[in-house]
Amino acid sequence: MRQKTPEYMQLLPSEIQAQFSRVAFSPNRQMLGAKAGVHRSPALGTSTEFAEHREYSPGDDPADLDWRVFGKLDRYYVRQYVEETNLRVTLMLDTSASMGFRGQRADSGFSRLDYACRLAALLSSIFLSAGDAVGLVLFDRCVATWLPAGSRMNQLRTILQTLHAARPRGTSAPASVMHQVAERLPGRGVVFLISDLLSGHDSLSDGLHHLRERRHQISVLHTLADEELTFPYSSATRFQDLEDPATECDVDPEGIRREYLERFHTYLQQLERVCQSVPAEYTLFNTHQAYDAALRRYCDQRWGTRQ
Repeated sequence: MRQKTPEYMQLLPSEIQAQFSRVAFSPNRQMLGAKAGVHRSPALGTSTEFAEHREYSPGDDPADLDWRVFGKLDRYYVRQYVEETNLRVTLMLDTSASMGFRGQRADSGFSRLDYACRLAALLSSIFLSAGDAVGLVLFDRCVATWLPAGSRMNQLRTILQTLHAARPRGTSAPASVMHQVAERLPGRGVVFLISDLLSGHDSLSDGLHHLRERRHQISVLHTLADEELTFPYSSATRFQDLEDPATECDVDPEGIRREYLERFHTYLQQLERVCQSVPAEYTLFNTHQAYDAALRRYCDQRWGTRQ
């Protein structure tokens, strides 16, 4: 009897996972991890990339002696190498009620949260396949779920199960949560913030700077529906605040389209400037576009492929 595929695996179809098998993340900063891996660390160890010489001390491995230097200086020096390390990656995923918005023009039928979960699933697969440690934080106004970083084989399944169970609810406060995450995360690592970022950009700057002060590298994946970017409505429409359902308003789209688009695009530019000032990477994802193709473009532009 054929075993049924678990529902949570719908977040990571095998054919899409295979397309990213040669993607390799290249951090901009030297990282500190928990074990040997594929990324450069600020520590010195025993990789194959030479870093510097230092004078021999009792207890050093004689195999590290550089006999060419001894021949020139008649003194014992040992070779030191750049140590390689695994990354500690934290995926911060906004699960507030506004992430439940499902754009009418999204061919896939994904809500913002559906789309964001699939981005998180693919990113988890990429890093775990490289031997890196991946953790997951689901949040609205505060941390709802904290899955500590791990690199064991069952970590991907745990992440997928957690993402599959996520539901949009509550109001969003990503800046407040970033302060909590910055205080709890050990050492330096890589943090991905996946959110619609509709809570304002002023406080966002403080949260991003807090993470940066803790020496984390930050990537902001801004997930929006196509309707927000193009405002295609033509007839009278009632809009409802998903995080405060009692708040509704009737709008004549034709009368406000131009001003709306100007204000919204100004807001996006402000967000991007905030990220640049930290600095943090900023990338906009449109749920109208296939998530795997969008993430592939992101990876090609930012990272590369394994040799």
